[in-house]
Amino acid sequence: MKYNLSIPHLSDDKRELKYIAEAMENNNIGSVGKFIAEFEYAVRKLTGAKYALAVTSGTSALHLALIALGIGKGDDVLASTFTYIGSAAPITYVGANPVFIDSEAGTWNLDPNLLEDFLKARRKCPKALILTHIYGQPANMDDIMMVCGRFGVTLIEDAAEAIGATYDERHCGTFGTAGIFSFAGNKLLTSGGGGILVTDDKRLIETASYYASNAREPMMHHEHNNIGYNYRMSNLLAAVGLAQMEFANERIYARRRIFKTYENAFAGDGRIKLMPQHIKASGNRWLTAALFDGVDPKKLMVKLANQGIETRPLWKPMHTQPVFSYAEKYVSGVSERLFGMGLCLPSCSQMTDAQVRAVAAEITGMLDITG
Repeated sequence: MKYNLSIPHLSDDKRELKYIAEAMENNNIGSVGKFIAEFEYAVRKLTGAKYALAVTSGTSALHLALIALGIGKGDDVLASTFTYIGSAAPITYVGANPVFIDSEAGTWNLDPNLLEDFLKARRKCPKALILTHIYGQPANMDDIMMVCGRFGVTLIEDAAEAIGATYDERHCGTFGTAGIFSFAGNKLLTSGGGGILVTDDKRLIETASYYASNAREPMMHHEHNNIGYNYRMSNLLAAVGLAQMEFANERIYARRRIFKTYENAFAGDGRIKLMPQHIKASGNRWLTAALFDGVDPKKLMVKLANQGIETRPLWKPMHTQPVFSYAEKYVSGVSERLFGMGLCLPSCSQMTDAQVRAVAAEITGMLDITG
């Protein structure tokens, strides 16, 4: 049997197909149609954000947020180093300079103490911070918000992996001036490819919408005073996204159940440590991530693959990526240690408890042999 890392979980009643068929029957398959507005509304309703804009990806949503905030060439933008490149690449799109901040051991997310120390030592304050909630687990928002407020740093939340995750009962993506979610094919909820920008700032969402639609001016003909981008989501993808949002709570519950089953299966085994969670956080557990003591996780990954168990290394920190070799960084070694010790385990919401226990048994069995 094949145990996948994270694949789409389509509804049993084929709701995605029903909505797609409706869009096609009405010939609304482009960037106009009711499912776009309904998908945006569903995200607003879940998260409590005032405004939402459906776009082509989480990365494009971050790009639009930076543009709408007036961040451009020569500006410094702080970013979590322990993340996917989609969090950092948009900084370069606008000509700004990425500055990477390391993780804390307690949440694996950006370390607020490092952030504060870095800002204290700077004469010129960075324009913004792109904070990633890694693997669907909220960062230490109390301390990070306090530091950003003290130094006047605009917060943008990369909640690409964290739809439905909360900190102190408030949804990730709604703490900052702007937040983004991803609905890529491997996410907990998917539109097959796409993202959402959320904010409570009406002017920001209007500016983002303008640039997402090729910066077309409000005239009968196509008039352009600025260079924009073709970033609007299609009605077809929004139809899939809406159907997925209607099962959001069930899918989040399933991922949390899977994590708990792994946790119980590995209880008492000091060789395996699962990703921790802040006391105020309730993560969505998009992926169950684990550290392995005394074992090369890459070799373990190959052995598991031979048994049909798909795993993946933890994110390689951005400050160690060749493409960002020039970038400024403020690091402690935590994210590099995580990368060197960890794997993401099969976390599909379709998995039963018995299947999760079977995967866990294979892992512990291999550790017994190699250890």
